[in-house]
Amino acid sequence: MRSRGHADPKGGAATVAKAKKEAKDRATEGAIQVVARNRRARHEYDLLEKIEAGIVLTGTEVKSLRNGKASLEEAYASVENGEVWLYGCDIPEYLQANQMNHKPKRPRKLLLHRPQIEKLAAKTSEKGLTLVPLALYFKKGIAKVELSIAKGRKLYDKREAIKKQEAKRDINRALRRG
Repeated sequence: MRSRGHADPKGGAATVAKAKKEAKDRATEGAIQVVARNRRARHEYDLLEKIEAGIVLTGTEVKSLRNGKASLEEAYASVENGEVWLYGCDIPEYLQANQMNHKPKRPRKLLLHRPQIEKLAAKTSEKGLTLVPLALYFKKGIAKVELSIAKGRKLYDKREAIKKQEAKRDINRALRRG
């Protein structure tokens, strides 16, 4: 006679569901779920060095990100008083949150180790270098931002980059056609 609420000792439905959940967890353990990309950054800047940083968010911001809503188009980062901040990142309000919502374009603190922050401060103090966010994503369930130390491109540099990309595309097309 079985008691209510206990798993079947012979491996019934409860253990099968648990095994499926564990397999799914293992499959998505290292998976990265990209929420937003800054596509213009690759066009407008020469990217010198990439860094991954954590980001401090409120609960409604996390829920909005999980829905895939965010924009890095006008975003930039800067080092102030030994802390790195992300400005201009637009995370829209979470619709179900009512009055407990966040401000969509508020400054957000980025989490880095002290030596990394000091290195970024030294690099960005050089003329022409800035911190640009490239992507906003979840890694193992934790929100992360990919930053890059970047140097702005001049108009003629952008044109050269476009010409090189088009030449590569033409070569690849020709190779595929045979």
